[in-house]
Amino acid sequence: MAPYNIAVVVGSLRKDSFNRKLAQALEKLFPADFSFTQVRIDDLPLYNQDDDGSPSAQVTRLKGEITAAQGVLFFTPEYNRSVPGVLKNAIDHASRPYGKSAWNGKPAGVLGASVGPIGTALAQHHLRNILAYLNMPTLGQPEAFIHNKEGLYDEAGNIGEASKKFLQGWVDSYVAFVKTNA
Repeated sequence: MAPYNIAVVVGSLRKDSFNRKLAQALEKLFPADFSFTQVRIDDLPLYNQDDDGSPSAQVTRLKGEITAAQGVLFFTPEYNRSVPGVLKNAIDHASRPYGKSAWNGKPAGVLGASVGPIGTALAQHHLRNILAYLNMPTLGQPEAFIHNKEGLYDEAGNIGEASKKFLQGWVDSYVAFVKTNA
């Protein structure tokens, strides 16, 4: 196993999710000492504080994957100018019960892809507020508001040449951030 395991949380359930595609392509830009765990969030029950004492197997799995990671990458779409409910639900589950948050201290990276030219700027802003409360150091710069347009990917599904320099720079910054904060 690579020394740095990164939990990847994609806030979209859609089969052809722009953000899942971005996550898969971006992983290829990381150095060999980074590995990735795709965190499943589509099977989580709705968060209910009454369940904190006996979490479902899905919630236990989620918390275990986050706990085992040295960092977390969030790929968020933007729904109604904020994060999707399924992503917020996963965040709530892994942060509870109070005082036993799996997120605590995990270095985070926040990205998002959208068909709009400002990408997922507002959703990312909301997500950063949540992560600050959860005590997750979060890479501040560079920001990555990805416009999902022609040329973002090459024929093989890799990051295309037009975006590769910027996204490689983002990855390099996150790698250094994780190595400093993990």
